[in-house]
Amino acid sequence: MSITRTGIYSGRVVHERLRPRHHRLSYGVFSLLVDLDDLQEITRHLKWLSYNTGGFYAIHDKDHGDGQGIRSWVNEELTHAGLSNAAHRVSMLCYPRILGYVFNPLTVFFCYDAADKLGAIIYEVHNTFKERHAYVLPVTGNHKKVIKQTCPKSFFVSPFVPMTCHYDFRLQPPGDKIRIVIREEDDDGLLLAAAFHGDHLPLSDSVLIRMALKFPLMTLKVIAGIHIEAVRLWLKKTPYFPHRAGEDVEKQRPA
Repeated sequence: MSITRTGIYSGRVVHERLRPRHHRLSYGVFSLLVDLDDLQEITRHLKWLSYNTGGFYAIHDKDHGDGQGIRSWVNEELTHAGLSNAAHRVSMLCYPRILGYVFNPLTVFFCYDAADKLGAIIYEVHNTFKERHAYVLPVTGNHKKVIKQTCPKSFFVSPFVPMTCHYDFRLQPPGDKIRIVIREEDDDGLLLAAAFHGDHLPLSDSVLIRMALKFPLMTLKVIAGIHIEAVRLWLKKTPYFPHRAGEDVEKQRPA
């Protein structure tokens, strides 16, 4: 499996809900892949991407993890999960800030050991209540092209999806292409699926300019789209699950 440390992935996000109301949306996006140890050096050679400063595109520590430092936070998460051997090198897949604004529904950290073998993946999820949560999962087994992982849902994301679910992740690590599929299931089976498919491009000022023209104000469109789709789900009379911080997830029922 080829290993890609940095780049831009241009592609599409697709969401499809199967029940109790069918609902589907698809939109074009691009994501940055950056090696966390090279982030300062990468941005030093780019005019269109900065690190912890202003600019058209930017990556800020405060947008991820504990807000203090992305790399140190990843190390702490891996150590806490007993996966410190996978902290040798980390690449982060995320949306950048665009003109100072970003909303990352999902940031993925690919964590490698000293032999450059993928040992863990961190899925950092953000919701629209300005909360975030990390699922830290080991990469086990003799995977070839697709990594399969699963975990129970433990973080509120959408008021139209109950907490009593689990996630099945299917992932093709960064190379010429990247594929991330998340299947959310409850006791009755598959409830919804979300996927990002992207093609690799070099991380350069010229490509960043191309992305600005192809996906203008992308991060604003992402958050606007989330709220528009919420209205559409509400109009379809989709069951609503209000966000009650700290409530036992087993007690959550439709409002």
